Amino acid sequence: MTEQEPLRTTVIGSYPFPSWLEFATQHLDKFGFDEIKELQEDAVITAIHDQVAAGLDVITDGEQTRLDFNLSFYGYLSGLGEAEPSRRNFGSPSHDQRGKHEIIGELGAPKGLGIVEEFERLKRLAPSGFILKASVPGPYTLSGRLNPNKQYINRMAITEALVPVVRKALEDLVAAGCQEVTVDEPSMSCYAYKSDTKKFVDIFNRTVESVVGKTFLSTHLCFGNYKGHPVGKRQYAPMFPDFLDFTVDEIHVEMANREYAELEVIGEIAKKCRVAVGVIDVKSYHIETPDEIAERVKQCLQYAPSEKLSFAPDCGLSQTARWAAKQKLNNMVAGVVRVRQNL
Repeated sequence: MTEQEPLRTTVIGSYPFPSWLEFATQHLDKFGFDEIKELQEDAVITAIHDQVAAGLDVITDGEQTRLDFNLSFYGYLSGLGEAEPSRRNFGSPSHDQRGKHEIIGELGAPKGLGIVEEFERLKRLAPSGFILKASVPGPYTLSGRLNPNKQYINRMAITEALVPVVRKALEDLVAAGCQEVTVDEPSMSCYAYKSDTKKFVDIFNRTVESVVGKTFLSTHLCFGNYKGHPVGKRQYAPMFPDFLDFTVDEIHVEMANREYAELEVIGEIAKKCRVAVGVIDVKSYHIETPDEIAERVKQCLQYAPSEKLSFAPDCGLSQTARWAAKQKLNNMVAGVVRVRQNL
């Protein structure tokens, strides 16, 4: 594990695809195998460059080789059939525009989830001096686009089958030397208000149990983001105090898009572990100024001590235009550093 400085700046995981990569993904049949690898590597270099230029303390590969933070992993799972047709193709963007997969066999990932390859690329391309983070979807979130069948009768049964898959991915990342791993569980956040939160905690802790103490372990709790639209009931109250029992070193919460409602919860989190506060609204094209960020940081310091605080965008930046993401990250770091220098 690595020592974390006060008021550190971090990200969740994803970063916008460059426009040329967006275009290329729609015409992959035009490219050869080596050219596709080159596209991926160049995109990771681009994501690293933007994060380094912003001055972040923690960087990722921007998830540039994933089509989606979650759905891309279905290509690594055995036992899946073809994705069903989407339920709706036109109109306002929403989660119902993505189909689910049928399960036709035993769920597993005999060749892993491809995350170690991503991390090894990041290690090779990233400059020294930065904490390198990898993000992995948790088993409950990963189960969300899979249809139950006779073998896996409901979502919880599917989730249980995916626990060892995600656990192995975490173990492989630690073995590869990953300094920080985020287990993304936005589905737990979205459904906490109507679910057994103690069961969620049990699932999460069993998933991460073999890597606890071997890497800086964090989790990301948000309310969904599909083309700028949330999906869950946007309240943290139903999650706590139970989610304080997650075995993690840091819990990230979405605050900027919610106008910092329930900010006091960061004080409770800080009593158990570090808390990363979302101070950049990835669903809005208002560019937060360094002054605005600095004021929010000071507001957070009223609830939690500096050594327990990190700052990040609300969610991954993959669905924010790159020009805006760059400005938002630059201003976030500038605002945080301004307060950090005056501690």
